[in-house]
Amino acid sequence: MQDFEGLLRGLKLKVTPGRRVILEVMAAESTFLSPEELQRKVSERGRNVGLPTVYRILDELANGGVVTRVLHDNRQLYYYLCANKGHHHHFVCLSCRKVEDIGLCLGEALEQEVAQRIKGALFSHILQLQGLCRECREKGRRQ
Repeated sequence: MQDFEGLLRGLKLKVTPGRRVILEVMAAESTFLSPEELQRKVSERGRNVGLPTVYRILDELANGGVVTRVLHDNRQLYYYLCANKGHHHHFVCLSCRKVEDIGLCLGEALEQEVAQRIKGALFSHILQLQGLCRECREKGRRQ
């Protein structure tokens, strides 16, 4: 069991039943979820958390670096609870919705390119790789 209370306190957020159950549901999933799917799964656990509250909590957790925002080809925003706290990127399977950490980062090369080519300064970046995982590719699944 993860220390959700400590995690929330570390983000300077009050430990509430809504925040706690959202973290519990996300920890039980190995895939990304939409706010609506998350609200449904929370409801299946007997908790009543309104959709605006789900969005607010997800925003707080994403801003705190606990939850990763997943941009999908369908232009909808999804969320994934990522235990890896170090800087990294993600591979997202568009079929089974599994999310995997990618340790490779081209940040230094990007920073140099921005500095040299456009005479700018890079402060942050987001890289999300999308495709089919090995299992889905072997099964011949599509999006």
